[in-house]
Parts: sequence; C-alpha cells; structure tokens
Amino acid sequence: MDAETHTLMDGKLHVYKRENSRYWQCSTYLGALNHRASTKEESLVEAKDFARGWYMERCVEERRRRRAGEAESDTTEQPAVEVVPSLDRRRRQKPIGPLFKDAAAIFLKEYQVITEGERNQEYVDQKSLKVRLHLLPFFGDKPVAEVSAGLIQDYRVHRQTSRLNPKTGEPRRPARSTLHSEMVTLRQILKAANRKGWIGGLPDMSVAYKSSGKISHRAWFSPDEYKMLYEATRERSKHPKKERWRSACEQMHDFVLFMGNTGLRPDEALRLEDRDIAVVRDEGNGERILEITVRGKRGTGYCMSMPGAVHPYQRIRQRKRLKPADRLFDSSQRELFNNILDELDLKRDREGSVRTAYSLRHTYICMRLMEGADIYQIAKNCRTSVEMIEKYYASHIKNTLDTAAINVRRAKVKLVAAQAA
Repeated sequence: MDAETHTLMDGKLHVYKRENSRYWQCSTYLGALNHRASTKEESLVEAKDFARGWYMERCVEERRRRRAGEAESDTTEQPAVEVVPSLDRRRRQKPIGPLFKDAAAIFLKEYQVITEGERNQEYVDQKSLKVRLHLLPFFGDKPVAEVSAGLIQDYRVHRQTSRLNPKTGEPRRPARSTLHSEMVTLRQILKAANRKGWIGGLPDMSVAYKSSGKISHRAWFSPDEYKMLYEATRERSKHPKKERWRSACEQMHDFVLFMGNTGLRPDEALRLEDRDIAVVRDEGNGERILEITVRGKRGTGYCMSMPGAVHPYQRIRQRKRLKPADRLFDSSQRELFNNILDELDLKRDREGSVRTAYSLRHTYICMRLMEGADIYQIAKNCRTSVEMIEKYYASHIKNTLDTAAINVRRAKVKLVAAQAA
C-alpha cells in the first residue's frame, strides 16, 4: 500500500514510497503498458529529479518503438532503425571533481593553524566534532560542486527528523543554536573550497519558509528571584543535607554571588586563577571591587566587578588556601545548582526557558541596566557588543523606557476671540 504519492508531468508521472521501504518509486503508463522503477533515492528532491529523467527516457523508447512498427508495416524497404539503449541513471557514475570530505580536511587544517592563540582550543575542537559527526556522514562522498541549496535544505530536514526518541518515537530536534553552528561550519568549508577554485561560488544557504522570528529574551533571575536563590544557597551552605557536602555547598553559594556580581561566562569563571584577580579601590565611589583578567572565547579581556564579589572571593581564597596558579572554581556543580533551582521552582522562567549557570551572567546585565548603567560600558565590561545587549536584554527591561520621552503631551493652543472695539 502506498504511503505517500506525488504527481509530475501533468499527472503522467507518479513518485511514491511504499510502506517499510526507504526508497522512492516512480511509475507511468505508456503504450498500453505500466512502467515502474525504483529511484534508489531516499531524498524526495533527488527522487523527483531521477523520475523526470526516467520518464523522458521511457517516452523516447516508446516513440522509437512506434516508428519501428510503422516502418515494418510499410511495403517499401526502409533503412533499419538503430536502437540506442537507454541510459540507466541508477548506475552511479564516479564523482567528478574534489569531494566534500577533501574540502573539509583542508578547512580543518587551515582553521587549526590560523586561529591558534586567537580562539579557545575547545571551540576549535568542536568544529572538527561537528564535521565528523554530522556533516561528513551526509555530504562526505559527494563532490563539493554538487552541494546545492536544495541539498543543504535536505540536510536541515535530515537533522530535524533523523534522530528519534526511543520512548515516544518523536523526532529529537537539535537546538536552533546547534543547527546554526553547523551551518556556519558548512559555510566555512564551502568558502575553503571556493578559495581553492573547486566551486564557482557559494550556494544559497538561507532558511526556506522562515520569516523573521520573534526575539525572546535570555533566561535570567529577577531581583526577587535572585534574592531567593542566594538566600537558599546561603542556607544550604550553613546547613548541608550531609556534612561531607558542606564544602561543595559553600562553594556553590560563593559561585552564585561571584557570578551575579561579575557577569562572567561560566567557562570564563572556570578558567580563573588566583593571579588573575586583584582587589582594588573603585575610583568612582571608593568601594573595594575586583579587577579580573578574563581569558575566554574572545581572548584576553578585563572585568570590573560589583562590590558584592569581594567577600565571596576572599572566602574562597581563604577556604581553599589558593596559590597564584590555582583555579578559583573546580567545576560549576551543575547537579547541585539544578537541585536548588528545582526546590525553589526556578528552573524555568515564565516563557519556558531553562535557567542555567549562564543565567547568572544574564542577571548581572539586566540588573545593571535596571540600575541605569551605561549600555556601552556594560558591553565592554562583559566583552560583548551593544547590539547583543539591546537585542536580548534591553528589549524587555521596563526601566530602560524613558517615560518622560514617551508621555509627551502637546500643549493646547487657546484661541482667544478678539474683543469688539
């Protein structure tokens, strides 16, 4: 029984897939005969392309057969008709030109050398992981010149439907950011092939059927929620569920306060060594703050903390008896952090976004905006751009709206009637 059918060539050609079969079939009715064939294709786009060519070959064969029959019935001697065997497109020809895997190998080699010292090594390693796990199995044996916009769209569909949940049977769709990073890597590989002269230009990689999506803010903790969080971690540090967990609970409490008062990324915080931090006086108000040398995905940068980060840092330094080359945090303690969020019912915000340790950075940015800090200085201190802050943070902070500029009322002009002389 056919599970799905598509018609082409004004209804004369049918492309369909049988149940329990991964290949598409094609059929047509010509010369009082039904013709059927397997496309040997799993992609619908490629199956339709094969079916059109196959249908034209059947039409040519049928035309030649009719002409040969007319020649035999004619009394005059006619020259023999040369029958040219049809091409079987299912016979795969050897790929012509460099393969995609050749371009991927060149890209990884170049990327490793050129970005050395400028990109975090973990980020560079993730590139090769994406290529090996996702891009090569789909594109690897195809000529790089055949990577078209249609094939890239097929890849997007493949990634959205190839992995199934074993319990529910529903597709496990990758996150939007995951698929976006794979498209970035694919574009970089095609650019490497273009530099080698293997392709004439890059195909259209825009997402079909997708308009501008809504901009959703990053998950963060409101001031009241952040207070609930650090009060809960403080209570857990004083009264841990088991005595052997006391050190981990104290570390978690200091981690929450440190992150909420510095705005560091979690990976940046995990790379911090004691020699990267100095306690200094704020020139503006004379309070003690931390001057932090940050090493992250954008290289070395600097961060000036809030005064609230000084005491957590000093407690960690005293508790762990840190030497200059010792790291401030051993791990982000994800399990303990999630358990506390679950107990407080703070794991998800009202939009359904999941809160993680990264949400503490978002909380720092949002709270600074709410206090009226300059957005350009926040961007510099957090090693990001003003555009990113305006797009993902400032758009939903009510304090950034200037009511004096919004609630403007035009003065009414009073017309005074002229008095009669």
